[in-house]
Amino acid sequence: MEFFEEHKKQIMLATIAILIVVIFVTYGRKTKATFVESALGFVITPVQELTTNVGNWFGSKIDWIQNKDNLAAENEQLKRQIALLETENKRLRRYGTENQRLSELLKISQKYADYQTTGTQIIAKDPGNWYDVFLINKGKNDGLEANMVLTSPNGLVGKIIESGDTYSKALSILDSRSSVPAMSQRTEDLGVVKGEYSLMNNGLCRMEYIDSEAEIMEGDEIVTSHLSDVYPPGITIGKVKEIRTEANGLTKYAIIEPYVDFKHLDTLLVIGDVLQQNTQEEAQ
Repeated sequence: MEFFEEHKKQIMLATIAILIVVIFVTYGRKTKATFVESALGFVITPVQELTTNVGNWFGSKIDWIQNKDNLAAENEQLKRQIALLETENKRLRRYGTENQRLSELLKISQKYADYQTTGTQIIAKDPGNWYDVFLINKGKNDGLEANMVLTSPNGLVGKIIESGDTYSKALSILDSRSSVPAMSQRTEDLGVVKGEYSLMNNGLCRMEYIDSEAEIMEGDEIVTSHLSDVYPPGITIGKVKEIRTEANGLTKYAIIEPYVDFKHLDTLLVIGDVLQQNTQEEAQ
């Protein structure tokens, strides 16, 4: 004890020196946590896990919100693109339909190469489901005048009854004021196709003044006859739906179903004067 008391200071310094050496020697080689470190880890680790989980949750929510905003913006852009494509598609379909109609008019105009012809469009019509009286978008400035004939690819439509500078008023064969010399394509039996109000409601008209001995029958095709000063001969009108005998027993009449759809008319062909007649007049 006396030795320890006498050399206490030296012993403590030596002990400290030895501990410092041990610390330096064992630094970086520690594989097990100390009790204090283990205690601190037991407390801190759950807190770190909770903090990490909360951070991850907020991070995922922020990413979801950003993605949602991006998706909403992309969705709106796609909607605008779809709307533009639909508009363009409708425009192209409209052009396609118009081109088809013009092509059909071109085909039928070739049947009337001896006549002046021009295309026109309907711009207005009288109230009702049927095109009995309507306006077209060409008039005197385009060489149109009264009694020029109107046709569609399916057959006879009617004629012009009044012409302004930039428009014309037309009467269809369904109107009760209409009268068209006609005949059966098969038998050449003659008659006059007239409009009748009671029949117009069903899209039909009537062929009158048919001889009682005529062989005309249901299903026969009716065309314009050569007896007209207005309508070129051979224009298709429709077919016979029914044959009836007049009350006097001397004549018959037929119910005619036109080939033209008088509920849906748009582009028409105007048939004017015979070109040969015009040429002869100019030569004189």
